[in-house]
Amino acid sequence: MIPEIFSHRSIRSYLPEPVPEEVLRRILEAGVRASTTGNMQLYSLVVTTLPEIKERLAPCHFNQPMVTQAPVVITFCADIRRFSLWCRQRGAEPQYDNFVWFVNSVIDTILASQNIVLQAENESLGICYLGTTTYNAQEIAEVLGLPEGVIPVTTLTMGYPDKMPPLTDRLPLEGVVHRERYHDYTPEQIERIWAEREASEETAGLLEVNQLPNLARIFTERRYTGKDNLLFSRKYFDALKKQGFFNQ
Repeated sequence: MIPEIFSHRSIRSYLPEPVPEEVLRRILEAGVRASTTGNMQLYSLVVTTLPEIKERLAPCHFNQPMVTQAPVVITFCADIRRFSLWCRQRGAEPQYDNFVWFVNSVIDTILASQNIVLQAENESLGICYLGTTTYNAQEIAEVLGLPEGVIPVTTLTMGYPDKMPPLTDRLPLEGVVHRERYHDYTPEQIERIWAEREASEETAGLLEVNQLPNLARIFTERRYTGKDNLLFSRKYFDALKKQGFFNQ
């Protein structure tokens, strides 16, 4: 059992203590040891510690306080540029500026990010993933000066935790694991899979605050609405084209 996996929490409040450079380097080295498509390492990590750049990144993440509070912000980018430049310098013509290689580079990027999370937590640091990265990818690309062939995929805030929140729940294994082949869900299974989460005190509080009858309605009417889904999907799709991932 790897303790960091089973004790993982999203940390949204950090102490002002900086992360020592030698600790940060170990964490980044863990990232580059992750599995990767064809050993191509189709990602780049933009490490931000300067307050003025974090201030510019903050609006891209809806001004969540942890962006400016955390000592370290890492933006994980799908990157076909570096490999393509190397190919051309060796007289080889790369053909990676398309959607399937965006998917490959996203896989590489997320694998690297999870290695970094595990090492960071092993070093007594806390992290939080920022899902807002894909909402405002083009704005982030402009702040960080990302060239064609590079696009943000996710972001981590990182630092020493100011306080430790309780563990968040997860669906039971039967809800996500399929043996041998995919087995579609019956209504009874859906009820059973979400039963514990729907019965929790946290859910009861959310229902009261949002004045809605169930948790699913909170997701669809408050957290991730159809209108927002379409808006941010179009924005990210436009960013993909602008950053050179759609030579189809």
